[in-house]
Amino acid sequence: MATDNPVESLQEEAACPICLEYFKDPVIIDCGHNFCRACVAQCWEGSNTDTSCPQCRETVQQGNLRPNRQLANVLEIARRLSLQAVKGAGGERVCGEHQETLKLFCEEDQTSVCVVCHLSRAHRAHTVVPIEEAAQEYKVKLQGALGHLRKELQEVLALTSKEKKKTTEWQGKVKNKREMVSGEFNKLHTLLKEEEQLLLQSLEEEERETLQRLQENVTKLSRQSSSLQQLITEIEEKCQQPVAELLKDVKSTLSRSENVKLQEPEAVSTDLKNVYKISLDMREVLKRFGVDVTLDPDTANPHLVLSGDRKRVRRGDRRQDLPDKPERFDRYALVLGTEGFAGGRRYWEVRVGDKTRWALGVCRESVSRKGESFLSPGNGFWAVWLRDGGYKALTSPSTPLPVSVRPGRVGIFLDYEAGEVSFYNVTDGSHLFTFTDTFSGTLRPYFCPGSTLGVETRLP
Repeated sequence: MATDNPVESLQEEAACPICLEYFKDPVIIDCGHNFCRACVAQCWEGSNTDTSCPQCRETVQQGNLRPNRQLANVLEIARRLSLQAVKGAGGERVCGEHQETLKLFCEEDQTSVCVVCHLSRAHRAHTVVPIEEAAQEYKVKLQGALGHLRKELQEVLALTSKEKKKTTEWQGKVKNKREMVSGEFNKLHTLLKEEEQLLLQSLEEEERETLQRLQENVTKLSRQSSSLQQLITEIEEKCQQPVAELLKDVKSTLSRSENVKLQEPEAVSTDLKNVYKISLDMREVLKRFGVDVTLDPDTANPHLVLSGDRKRVRRGDRRQDLPDKPERFDRYALVLGTEGFAGGRRYWEVRVGDKTRWALGVCRESVSRKGESFLSPGNGFWAVWLRDGGYKALTSPSTPLPVSVRPGRVGIFLDYEAGEVSFYNVTDGSHLFTFTDTFSGTLRPYFCPGSTLGVETRLP
């Protein structure tokens, strides 16, 4: 029956009059009607003579079956339009082959099928369940998979965060190291430039002094030469005079010639006095600013024992009975250097040996000597220390120092005007740390030998 819907009309025309399904391998017979090849063959089965059309009953030749390719093309278009119409209407999914609703799910092939598909040879032996039941079952499995995946995601995100943090920390370390290397080389360049100026100035003074002495020798020899030339001329003229004139004052002339004696010039060495050595080794450069540091007994905590030359300090077994002077540290085992610095550059070295605890650096003259005092730049201390096997710069908070070779000797360089206190591992020549600040007043070296053995100040 014709309908008002052209899609439905097309579907009806695309259906085989025998099976009422879409044509399969459509053929046309003599009367002009179309059928599925299998359907018409089944109708004529057992008849060897001419038979009638299943639809109009007109007599036709049984073997005259011609493929209808145009109808096959129209059939494909009708099938696509049918599927599109179903989807556009928001209906259930439809089997593209049988135009039946997909109500079942094939477990083996993992695909939705219709009832006809289930009964077909392709799916007949397979396990098939209602599509809603399959969806619910797999929904539960997917929920379980989601839990595992979310856990994995959390771990991945945690690891990603950890790696990002490591990346940031690593970049920070590289940045700090780059700044440290740049700062150290800038410092070295500055010191070398100043050293160059001093060496050139010294060389110029030496050149001027030596040239002056050599010029004085030349002047003296020129005078001698002039005097000798004059005497020679006088004697030559006298030899040409008449007898009476020749004998006049001849004895005086001979006496003067006999008394002539060459005055040797002052010995002036042309070897350079100074050794103009240029070193790119930081320690060699810093040693030019070396100072002789001694320990101030008036500042030493009563538990500290100083050597007679005040070059070494150690922690004693018991507290000494010492005057409680205002400048003496009473709480911590500290002692200051006798020398104070209010400007310029100074360098000294401290032998720490194999001690397991120590603290070294500089401090303001005005730091508190009584009671507790936190070692930090804010309290007037710029120092590094060794505690529990770890090296730290006593910033606020403290900064761990990566030390690959244990320092047996530590170098300390104070550049007052630049506001820098730098620490060096003399053992391997590496830079440990540099404090940057603004200094005022007098600064003094300070030492804390820890609880075992002692530290020893040493000239570079």
